[in-house]
Amino acid sequence: MQVVHALDVESQLSWVELSHAIEAGHQLPRAKISDSFLTRGDETLLLRSSWIDGLGMAVKVATIFPENTRHQLPSVQGSVCLYDDQTGGLQAMVDFDLVTRFKTVGDSFLATRRLARSDCQQVLIVGVGRIALTALTAYQTLFPDAVFTIWNHRRETALAVAERMPNVRLADDLGAAVREADLISCATLSKVPLIKGQWLKPGQHLDLIGAYRADMREADDEVLNRGRLFVDSRDTTIHHIGELKIPIDAGVIEIGDVIADFYDLDTGKFGRQSEAEITVFKNGGGAHLDLMTARYILACYQRLQEK
Repeated sequence: MQVVHALDVESQLSWVELSHAIEAGHQLPRAKISDSFLTRGDETLLLRSSWIDGLGMAVKVATIFPENTRHQLPSVQGSVCLYDDQTGGLQAMVDFDLVTRFKTVGDSFLATRRLARSDCQQVLIVGVGRIALTALTAYQTLFPDAVFTIWNHRRETALAVAERMPNVRLADDLGAAVREADLISCATLSKVPLIKGQWLKPGQHLDLIGAYRADMREADDEVLNRGRLFVDSRDTTIHHIGELKIPIDAGVIEIGDVIADFYDLDTGKFGRQSEAEITVFKNGGGAHLDLMTARYILACYQRLQEK
C-alpha cells in the first residue's frame, strides 16, 4: 500500500491534466456511488464511496465542523482510500485535503472550460476558505490576464487575504461585484441564497461550489430561471442538494431544466450555445469524482517515484 502526502506531489499536478482525467473517467462505465450523512446541528459526518469498472473503488470519509475556523482548525477533515478493481485490496491512502481541494475545484475547472466565455476579464470569487482560494489559483491559470476580486461575508477575513495577494481586489458590495464579473465562483457554506438573479448580465458564467446539503443554497430562484443549468452529476445533485432540490420541490424549476451533466460531455449538450447566454453550473462533487481525482494524483506520485 502506498501513502501519498500533499507535499510529495502537489507541485506536479496540473489543472488541465486533471480536467482531462475527469473527462476520461466519464468515458468509462457509469459509476456506482453511495452517500450517507450524519449530522449534529451544523456539523456533518459524510461517507462517500464509488466503484467504476476499470478504475477501482474509493471510500472517502469527511467531517465538516464549520466552527473549527474560530479555533484555527480545519473545518473539513477526513481520509481517502483507493482499492484495486480486480482484487479489492487496499492500494493507497491519498492525502484527504489534496483530493478534496483538487476534486472540488477540478470539477468546476472542467465545467468552466466548457461553459465560460474564453475572454473572461473579470473574475469574482465569493468566499475565502481553502476551496475558494484554490479556485482562485486554478482560474488564474485559465484566465491569466483577468482581474480577480474576492468578497466574503466577514470583510476582515477577506481583507487579510487581499493584503497578502497583491493582484487581488476586495469587493465590499456583492451585488456590484457580481454585475461587473464575467465569471462568478461561489464556495461558501451559506444556507440562504447569496447571488441574486437580478444582478446577472448576459454572457456570465456562475460556478456554484459551496452547497452540499439539502438545506443549503448559494443562488436564488431567479438565477435558476435566467440561466441554462448544468451539473456534474444528476445523481448527486438534483435530489440531494438544496441548490436544486428546494426550487424543484417548490415548482420553481423542473428536473428537465438541467440540460446536461458530465456523462453528456461527448454529446455536445454540455456547452455554451451563445456569447450572450447565462450559464449556471452546480458542483455537487461525489465519490466518483474523488476516485477519478485520487487516481490522477496517485499516477502523478507513481511517475515521480519512477524517476
